[in-house]
Amino acid sequence: EARPLVEEGLRGSREILGDRHPDTMASINIMASLLMKMGELQEARPLLEEGLRGRRETLGDRHPNTLSSINNMAYLLMDMGELQEARLLFEEGL
Repeated sequence: EARPLVEEGLRGSREILGDRHPDTMASINIMASLLMKMGELQEARPLLEEGLRGRRETLGDRHPNTLSSINNMAYLLMDMGELQEARLLFEEGL
């Protein structure tokens, strides 16, 4: 029920604000989080990768929002069984 609304919000953010706007990156993260909760890990991964890449480029590696994206990506990788990659990201986020 929530998915269509979150998708619509993300589409609108992309169209109006652009892909690298902080609000769009927040919407990307929200969509990815919803997909993770739904068990759609493969679908969430490219969104989390996009959001992390965008936040690194626009905010830098140590910004709190970037660190949040690092942690979200690490949790996804952990849930997918990619433990070594997850560990590296968790360590980076410290």
